Amino acid sequence: MSTREWDIVLFGATGFTGALTAEYLAKHAPAALKLALAGRSKDKLEAVKQGLGPGGARFGVLVADVSNPASLAAVASSTKVLITTVGPYAKYGLPVVEACAKAGTHCVDLTGEPQFMRRSIDGFDAVAKSTGARIVHTCGFDSIPSDLGLLVLHDFAKAQGLSGQFKRATLAVLGAKGGFSGGTIASMVNGIEEATADRSLRKLFADPYSLSPDRANEPDLGRQRDQTGLEKDEFLGTWTAPFVMASINTRVVRRSNALLGYPYGKELRYRETTSLKGVQGLIFGGVMTVGLGAVVASQLFGPTKKLVGALLPKPGEGPDKATRESGYFKIRIEAESVEGERLHARVVGTSDPGYGETAKMLSEAALCLALDEAKLPKVSGVLTPATAMGLVLVERLRAAGMTFEAKRGAR
Repeated sequence: MSTREWDIVLFGATGFTGALTAEYLAKHAPAALKLALAGRSKDKLEAVKQGLGPGGARFGVLVADVSNPASLAAVASSTKVLITTVGPYAKYGLPVVEACAKAGTHCVDLTGEPQFMRRSIDGFDAVAKSTGARIVHTCGFDSIPSDLGLLVLHDFAKAQGLSGQFKRATLAVLGAKGGFSGGTIASMVNGIEEATADRSLRKLFADPYSLSPDRANEPDLGRQRDQTGLEKDEFLGTWTAPFVMASINTRVVRRSNALLGYPYGKELRYRETTSLKGVQGLIFGGVMTVGLGAVVASQLFGPTKKLVGALLPKPGEGPDKATRESGYFKIRIEAESVEGERLHARVVGTSDPGYGETAKMLSEAALCLALDEAKLPKVSGVLTPATAMGLVLVERLRAAGMTFEAKRGAR
């Protein structure tokens, strides 16, 4: 890959999240890196490039379309790392994965779609291993804070003289502020539509080990359902509400554990939730739970789907700059080690979690693959952030302003 024309190509630069990622790279990528924007329309790509100001001059422009495999193959073979923000990934992602896996090109994306990830694993893990490609899904708010947060806690536990294995761990969102984009909504709606039409997908979505590299080797810990209503969590000592990204994050964390050889232990019970404080927190949690359920239910019926769809953001739309810059997230992971010790990790982002911080996480993941390969684990295939980049990416994200820290004791 050392002779390739580009270091990083951003595919989908004309979309909402793609444009934010281009902006981040223009400001933060080292000047020596060779960067390019890719997409279907050269004119729109040129407009994105112009909108980046002086930093845009460093980007090349490449035309490619998921419906044209030759164009994807040409782009993939020209770069060390490909970032793709073209979603829903279940609709448009597999041709990109295939092109990168066959070309031996590292690829990062933002998917939170387990059905796409399962298809990617089944179809191209072996191919990517044979070419040395790292295909790394979920490199945004889902699922880097979860995946790297538990890795940091494990590393801390080992440094404290413990085994690093856990009986249980619970991620709690303590606070978050941000907006939704049309692309996120489109991915969610597509998943609902697919599951409605295909019973096997409903089974996949319900399986806590749906992304396992070896399902038969996973432990039987009984039911490990994702939270669907308000609950009093005795381990956390607080009332909790569902966390919308738990259904993908928990599967990614379990996949990391399996790919790494179960360093967190085979008895780990891992879940994610939203922590609520006081009466206002309970009211908010109730409204959030009902609202999320209403959006999901609305997509099952034609009339309500059309009505709610008219009110939701469209692809290409998302929160404005002021909303993104005033956003944040605060996450805590509480764990009990197999030795009976309580530990916790804290992960904090200082802008809109789904857009400002996600553009940062996605870009830094790509920069990590492009610049830090000598320090990375010697692995390839369809991976997770923790298995592909691990603590090397944690250090990059810390340098970029995110917080990852761990301590002994409960919160």
